Amino acid sequence: MLSPEILADPVELTRALVDVESVSGNETRLAGQVEAALRGLPHLSVERIGNVVIGRTGNDRQQRVILAGHLDTVPVAGNLPSRTEGDLIHGCGTADMKSGAALALHLAATVEGPRYDVTYLFYDCEEVESERNGLYLLSRSHPDRLTADFAILLEPTYGLVEAGCQGTLRAMVTATGRRAHSARSWLGANAIHAAGTILRTLEAYTPRSVTIDGCTYREGLNAVRITGPRAVRRVRRAGDRLGAGREAGAGGDARQGVPGRDRPAAAGEAGLDRRGPVCGAGRARAELRAGRSEPRAYPRGARGDLQDPGWRRHPSAMARRVTGRHHGRWLR
Repeated sequence: MLSPEILADPVELTRALVDVESVSGNETRLAGQVEAALRGLPHLSVERIGNVVIGRTGNDRQQRVILAGHLDTVPVAGNLPSRTEGDLIHGCGTADMKSGAALALHLAATVEGPRYDVTYLFYDCEEVESERNGLYLLSRSHPDRLTADFAILLEPTYGLVEAGCQGTLRAMVTATGRRAHSARSWLGANAIHAAGTILRTLEAYTPRSVTIDGCTYREGLNAVRITGPRAVRRVRRAGDRLGAGREAGAGGDARQGVPGRDRPAAAGEAGLDRRGPVCGAGRARAELRAGRSEPRAYPRGARGDLQDPGWRRHPSAMARRVTGRHHGRWLR
């Protein structure tokens, strides 16, 4: 449990949150601890919707600010429990983003009379597909819970304000060949070798940088997953798949994932607008199909919010500068 002593110390609170394993889909235990901690604070009204936990101050102030953070993490990779080295904390989810969630919890517990009304919002399934994202589902089922004048997602940014969020465009490439024993490899065609052409294409790609309202957004074209059969003495025949995740900058048009280009244009440049063979290695072939695309998280992007001088009255104005949101992803 999160005791008052732990809630008062953001460092120890971060470690306490990290030590509760909460890989996407397994947030119930941590959401319960966050809920219990908020319910112990008399100045907040608390609500839980699934594994989304919401704490709210009253409505007696002119403006409301949302401080939000996700509770889930990428899969554990031998990095639990947490540990410290000097002034650094190591552990699954330390940066993305239990330190930010810890800050929100710390403020909820220690600031009883904030200058603005505050909604503290903790949600699940951010690290997986958008259909499961707790914030997305809340926006559909209870949109009024997201009503505010200003919102900050507390992912650590070293004191920077990052405006807007990038969208994604995904594709799956399947390389196929003909199965053979590795001692008679000339009788087959190696699908893994066919993937080499794909990887070299990704490596050679030059990403764009786009500036909107003084914020720089950076593209990325990355291989994020590769899978295949597990037999070690067979030339691979089929099923060696390479997931190519294209991360694109947010724009001002809700239909666009890349500044200045809509989804078909972005897909065309990445070669995702065509079906059929995209490369060959001997008798192996690679087939590409366009996958799911996701728009940026907030339709307004950088425009609007940053042009409103009111945001500078909020604590985020203490940041050193404002930059475009770079939505980095783990390469799984």
